[in-house]
Order: sequence, then structure tokens, then C-alpha cells
Amino acid sequence: MIFQMNPKVPIVLLKSKFLDQCVSMKELRRKLRRLRKSLSRPVRHKKGKKLLYQCQKAGVFRSAKHIAIFTPNDGEVETKNIINFLTRQGHSVYFPILVGEKLKFAKVGQHFQKNRFGIDEPLFTPLIGAHAMNLILMPLVGFDKHKNRMGMGGGFYDKTLAFKTQQNKFNKPKLFALAFNCQEVDQLDAKPWDVPVDGIITPTRFIR
Repeated sequence: MIFQMNPKVPIVLLKSKFLDQCVSMKELRRKLRRLRKSLSRPVRHKKGKKLLYQCQKAGVFRSAKHIAIFTPNDGEVETKNIINFLTRQGHSVYFPILVGEKLKFAKVGQHFQKNRFGIDEPLFTPLIGAHAMNLILMPLVGFDKHKNRMGMGGGFYDKTLAFKTQQNKFNKPKLFALAFNCQEVDQLDAKPWDVPVDGIITPTRFIR
């Protein structure tokens, strides 16, 4: 949300409103992170299978040779079933690599190292830009029915994919966010720097 200056409203009050919203967003993010981390391992495994089914049903892998996906961290939705399926079907699968404040992508191989957040990153494979991906499946902390997405707060995907908002000619990569149903909220305010996703996929729903 953008606050515009109003000469009739004291600056202190405007700052207070902005700070209150920042605090409420941080608290919402904390609550949603706790909620997704509370799911048991058997439940995660079961929902991971259903998530793959929803992706297949929606045809999101169709005509996508180069597909970026993530390994779950901090309670994120399970992606192992999707990764195994894509590998068996001959797709080229990539994981994100943190480079400064943006992401590159590296093809999944046999060797990995942990980044500063403790997330596995492929070793010994070339780094590729987001432009080269046909499809990117990304995590989220929260979402709403309008496909607004709340991330962890670092803005890595938004910074990496900013080119998608600058010119309409960029049809790829297609962007889909993966989540548990429990991560849905009533409404999220889209920020000017947010990069819209093409859809949000849960174990039971596909929001276009």
C-alpha cells in the first residue's frame, strides 16, 4: 500500500500508519510460517503427492523444457514428488542460486552446498538467468484468491523477475507459486515491486 501525503494529516500520523502496517505484515508472516511448519511429515508427504497431481491436471509442465523449482525450507510445501516426476519425464530441472540480492539458476546434479540460509544449491553446473527458464515454480509464505503472494521478505524473486513487469513482450518464464491451503489469507495488498504470478497451486486448488 502506498501512503500519499495529505497536508491535513500530521506527518507523525502518516508514519504511525505506515509502521503499524509493517508490524502487522511481519506478524502475519510469522503466524503463517509457524502454521506451515506445524504440519507433520506424513501430512507433508501426502500433500506433496496431491500437489503433483494438481500440477499435472493443470498442465503446467506442458511444453516446458527448462523448469526451476525449490527444495522446501522453513516449512515450505514438499516438492520432492514434483522433482522426481520432472526428472523421470526428461525435463531439465534447476534450483535457485543466491547471487547477491538476486537469483540465478543451476541444473540439478549430484553435488550441493548450503547457502547462507541453509538451502541446498547445486555445485559444478553453469549459472543460468531467469530469462532462460520456461517455467519457475516458487515458494511463498501467504497468498490470497487474487494471486497476490507474500514471500519471506527478502524480495529475491521479485528483484530477479522484475523484467517481467517492464515489458509485455516477456511471455516466459511462466510463474506459478506452490503452497499449502492453510497459507491462504483473505487479502494481501500488492506492492509496486511485486511481480504477479500466473497462478497459485495447492494440493486441492489451482488459482489462475
